[in-house]
Amino acid sequence: MKSVKKAVALLTTLLILSLGTTGCWNRRELPSLGIVMGVGLDKSEDSGKLNVTAQLIKTSELNSGSSEGEGSGGGGGSRAYWNLQNTGESMFATVRGFTHKSSRKLYWPHNQVIIFGRSLAEEGVLEYLDFFVRDQETRLEVYMLVAEDTASDILDFQPKLEKIPSVGISELMESQSANSQTCVTQLNEFVTRLMSPTTAPVAPIIKTEGKGANSELTVEGTAVFKKDKLIGQLTKEETRGLLWTIDKVKSGIIDVKCPDCSGTVSLEITRAKGKIASQIVEGKPSITIEIEEEGNIGDQSCDANLVAPDAIEKLKKQAEKAILEEVESALKKSQKLKADIFGFGEVFHQRHLKEWTKMKDDWDEIFSNLDVEIIVEAKIRRSGTIGRPTTPAKE
Repeated sequence: MKSVKKAVALLTTLLILSLGTTGCWNRRELPSLGIVMGVGLDKSEDSGKLNVTAQLIKTSELNSGSSEGEGSGGGGGSRAYWNLQNTGESMFATVRGFTHKSSRKLYWPHNQVIIFGRSLAEEGVLEYLDFFVRDQETRLEVYMLVAEDTASDILDFQPKLEKIPSVGISELMESQSANSQTCVTQLNEFVTRLMSPTTAPVAPIIKTEGKGANSELTVEGTAVFKKDKLIGQLTKEETRGLLWTIDKVKSGIIDVKCPDCSGTVSLEITRAKGKIASQIVEGKPSITIEIEEEGNIGDQSCDANLVAPDAIEKLKKQAEKAILEEVESALKKSQKLKADIFGFGEVFHQRHLKEWTKMKDDWDEIFSNLDVEIIVEAKIRRSGTIGRPTTPAKE
């Protein structure tokens, strides 16, 4: 019995020791990898084929030069990234074709953004998304955007504060919650909407503004898709109208007129809640949108006493009107496009399954004529550290 125990103990010890000597069979050293930080997809003007731009880090340049990009991306005027391009018939074949141009294998887990050029988005993005969802190295939490023109130009725009354009774009996306006028979309969210039989996918639009040294990247508006094709876009105000409805407003500013005098008041959004309710009465579907908003007085350009009860009530009514107009504008645009960006169809599908089976085939027409009631309740909580404005005393 003792000999058996000794044999088992010896075998266990040998197994443990052997595990430490096997190493990682699929280990890849960092110098052998081309780390992808961003990818852009365009339609080639010459061949009509897919043109893919993969933005790779040049690790040797990351620690050189100043910490701020200063337009160079590295010391000696050398950029800290390389935009590698290739053209092909499919996404997978085009990516595999990068082996003819790069000595390093492309490594995808650190990818930050996927940008579609406008012309490609108008033709359809479905066939190109499969690679990013299927491949084991790609991430679903990557930001998805649509370029006003071409994705390759966006990825070649050197940000002022970052050495890698893709990193700058990613951080730009993360800062959008401060204004809630951009529909920040990750790949998993876009694909979820795409798989829905009725809900229209959306993505932010990115473009360049200005010329020369004064040019800058800006995110403005929302691309609206029907299935996988770009069919229209929302303004900043219409975008926030969408976000109010789907409960994604986190912060932002509502500008209203000063009550009873000239000037404006900026109200900071501190809390917001959006809720969608559905009804079917005598076979006719309808939607009720309920929005609750709380805010503080951020600043004012008039000398009115805004902390007086009657002034607070007037500001509250103006905030409610402003929110209502934003939601109405988003609803009007989406009904015109016959694109259910709000997910109303999914609401009916979940809550009125029997009736939904009769509506689903004609949902586009039903949605474009759907009765929608919008109820808004706003509250003014605080005025900051002062009550009355900082204006000179009257003689």
